[in-house]
Amino acid sequence: MPDKTLTKKTWLDKFLDGLERICNKLPPPAIMFIYLFVIVAVLSAILSLMGVSALNPATQEVVKVENPISTAGLMWFLENMVKNFTGFAPLGLVITMTLAIGMCEESGLIMALLQDKLRNIPPAVLPFVVAFVGTVGNLASDTAMVVIPPVAAVLYIGAGKHPLAGMICGYAGAQAGFSANLMIAGTDGLLQGITNTVLDGFLGEGVYNVEVTCNWYFMIASTFMCSVVIGLVCNLLIDKRFGKYEPADPSMEVKLEEVSDAERKALGKAGIALLIYLILLVVGFFAGPLAKINDEGKRVLVGSPLISNLIPILFFFFAIPGLVYGFSTKKFKSSRDVNKAMTHQMELMGSYVSFCFFCGQFNALFNWTKLGTVFAISGANFLNGAGFTGFPLVVCVILLTGFINLLVTSGSAKWAILAPVFVPMLMMLGYHPGFIQLIYRLGDSPTNAFSPMSPYIWVTLGVAQAKYDKDAQIGTLAAGLFPIAMVLQVVWIIFLGVYMFLGLPIGPGVGTELPAELAGLLIQ
Repeated sequence: MPDKTLTKKTWLDKFLDGLERICNKLPPPAIMFIYLFVIVAVLSAILSLMGVSALNPATQEVVKVENPISTAGLMWFLENMVKNFTGFAPLGLVITMTLAIGMCEESGLIMALLQDKLRNIPPAVLPFVVAFVGTVGNLASDTAMVVIPPVAAVLYIGAGKHPLAGMICGYAGAQAGFSANLMIAGTDGLLQGITNTVLDGFLGEGVYNVEVTCNWYFMIASTFMCSVVIGLVCNLLIDKRFGKYEPADPSMEVKLEEVSDAERKALGKAGIALLIYLILLVVGFFAGPLAKINDEGKRVLVGSPLISNLIPILFFFFAIPGLVYGFSTKKFKSSRDVNKAMTHQMELMGSYVSFCFFCGQFNALFNWTKLGTVFAISGANFLNGAGFTGFPLVVCVILLTGFINLLVTSGSAKWAILAPVFVPMLMMLGYHPGFIQLIYRLGDSPTNAFSPMSPYIWVTLGVAQAKYDKDAQIGTLAAGLFPIAMVLQVVWIIFLGVYMFLGLPIGPGVGTELPAELAGLLIQ
């Protein structure tokens, strides 16, 4: 607990208690999409009977809202229900990345790397390092929220700091920095899949798609920005709030175990295996089939097979060192152990698969009814007429997403709801679909840190209570996470504004403005 003894609940505790009660009334994500499916079906039927329509500037065709509660709607649903699920792009992408990254987790590679590389760090530097590792660690998706806070707590104790402050720093990096990384993560593939599904429904199948790298440059820059902001807030505010740690039972003091010689040798072997794999990729790009040959006969990265097929390439990027490390440490002794590890990872995906089924049905229905397209065209026309465009509009989209994020923490769930409206509407205002996806992510990330809807904040609280402070409450964590999230959100918006002002690309071949091949069609 912080040094300041609380005799009664603070306004933050009361706020979070009320928010928790409200959020607890929300159904699970899968059930929520059943409700949304019904709502969209009924609303579409009503608007269809009213003859609601809009002119699509991309095709110059009148788009009418379709009625799903009709013979045509029933036949569409029966013929496409399975396809709506199996064709839901995020399903295969996330499961693929989960299998690969899970191999690193199950083999013990992730924990060994953390323990081997984060020892003996100066106290003043530690928050920045933990924030950086937390931000980059979300490459492992939800694994980062489970693994990094406890390790950060141990590192903080070793540096003479309070372990709960370390857990807050690590959790903030893994959660609030979810839209930042040095590498392409599973989140990129997941959101890209939803964005492309919307583009196919709005423009036509395969007319234009964004690559999984569409936000990459901005993500790399944001990784360092998030690390600095989170580290500064922790040093200046959070560490002072918690003060020095004095365990109630000295015998329970935790010490970071040193990596054994066998584990260190296994890390070396895993590193060599990864280096060989990277060399093969470089050779494949400069002398093989992984590059795109432009009209001038030069090899280019944008649009190349290396980028277009990045998910399977990343699968082996994680699977290879994970397997090498596992067999080197004898964690994996046979193919049976590898199969058991993969099976364990898939057991954890049950709720996600269920979510994908119902989210896929909702997303497909939203596209089929043309409800999102009609709303987007009407919304764009309204915003154009009102003159409400530019950076203020971008900020409003970010803040709206952040507010929704307090109640629905699943990034894919929110984007599946918002993308069918945001993407077409903002495209017709001249924004690149990759940039639209990016501003959504900037609103989706910071408030994740203190949202009571996230199960991982409760996991972190459970570890804190079990190991360091049995009296810790959700407000204990939220009181530290809330200022980090708020400061990060403000700085991130300013950072985006500077980025836009300088006209910097947010990804390979991706800027703020709509591609030239689409601008003539969509902007009148």
